[in-house]
Amino acid sequence: METKTEHSVQTVETRDELDDVLATADRVLVMVRTTGCTICKSMEPILDIAAKATDATVVVFNPKHDLDAVEAFDVRSVPTLLLFADGDLIHRRADGFVPAEELIEFVERGSESDV
Repeated sequence: METKTEHSVQTVETRDELDDVLATADRVLVMVRTTGCTICKSMEPILDIAAKATDATVVVFNPKHDLDAVEAFDVRSVPTLLLFADGDLIHRRADGFVPAEELIEFVERGSESDV
C-alpha cells in the first residue's frame, strides 16, 4: 500500500487495504476504477483537487484482485465514487466525469445519505 501524505490521493490494491483506510479515517472518498478507463484517468487531477479542498481521505481502488468488492459495493460502471463516513457507505455516484466543484460538493454534502 502506498503511504499517504497530507492532502494526497492514496492508491490501494486490495480490499483489505481499503478496509484499513475505512477503519482509520473519518471520511473517505473512494474512486473505483479499472486500468483501461480513460474517464478514470481524467478524474485523477480532480481527485487531487478534492483531496486538497476537503477533509476526506481520497483513495483510488482497482478491484481487479478483489472482485468481491465489486459485488459488495454494487459497482456497475467505472468510475464509481463511494463516500464513506465512519466506515459506512453514505453516498455514491456513478455518472462518469465529475468536475472538481461537483466532486467537492459531493464530499461536503455527504451527510445526506443517498445509498
